[in-house]
Amino acid sequence: MPIARSRYASRGNVAERESGGEKVAEFEDWEDASRVVADVYFPHELTVLSGTDRPELQLSSVDFGPVTIGRITWGVDVAIECEYPGSYEINIPLAGVLESRGDGGAVVSGPGQASVFSADTPNRITRWDATCSVLGVKFDRDHLEREADRILGAPLRSRLVLPNQIDLTGAAGDWRRLVASLSDQLEGADTLTNPLVSQQIAGAVTTAFVLAVSPPSEEAAPAPRPGMVRRVLDALHDDPSRPWTAADMAEIAGTSVRRMQETFADYVGSSPSATLLDIRLDRAHAELAAGGSGVTVTDVAFRWGFSSPARFAAAFKKRYGMTPSQALRDS
Repeated sequence: MPIARSRYASRGNVAERESGGEKVAEFEDWEDASRVVADVYFPHELTVLSGTDRPELQLSSVDFGPVTIGRITWGVDVAIECEYPGSYEINIPLAGVLESRGDGGAVVSGPGQASVFSADTPNRITRWDATCSVLGVKFDRDHLEREADRILGAPLRSRLVLPNQIDLTGAAGDWRRLVASLSDQLEGADTLTNPLVSQQIAGAVTTAFVLAVSPPSEEAAPAPRPGMVRRVLDALHDDPSRPWTAADMAEIAGTSVRRMQETFADYVGSSPSATLLDIRLDRAHAELAAGGSGVTVTDVAFRWGFSSPARFAAAFKKRYGMTPSQALRDS
């Protein structure tokens, strides 16, 4: 899966785009600034409300395939008209105010809230104020709708219905913190752009979002089924290096993500993700202990599905009381 990381920062009348430390593009006016944002997010019609001709755009983004995460500040008051073709957009103001109007009426969002723009639905941001810094998350429509059905255990494919605004001070706060944590790593985020982990990141962001905006069903849940756990455990043991997402596991379990997590807690005493970590550590430890010529900690980390050698080393030491390098030397 190709991953793109971009950073744009205005410099007087010129903005420089950096990718991997190399300047690859520049723009001199708001038309070019608008084009840059359209390349990352959506085609749109931009209106600069303050009357200035000097671009003030600040944009950082990482494209994980079906999910794009970025931070954007226009630096002046602007209005934007967009139809959000093929994707959903969730705009989280980190500062300032974002005002919009669509079929559902007017929405005003500030810190602690998020404005939601549904796929293929005309909407107008009537004022994105000069101080408003937005954490923007774009979900590919087919990806989000398909994953929502898998995460919630829906028997049939259905069009996702989202609210126009999300309160991030409640249950959705965990999703907001996850996205913010990833966005904090946008600059120099080499491990984030590793194709080996991009699918897992996109899956984690999607799962957390769907669970945040979908309250638990009030219907009585079926009794926990140990067979459900066995199916997932067998799949994890068979292929622990696969970039597993919670939706993948729930699909094998034949239920929703929430129900799968509850059943794992009842029968395993840990979450599916913690169980997967244990399996991966067991395999990695066995390989390091066996040693052999040409074995490296980095190769072992990536072979068993870890996103980076540093994270692998931290988890390994917590589990075994030694570093992977020590385990390899002792083999």
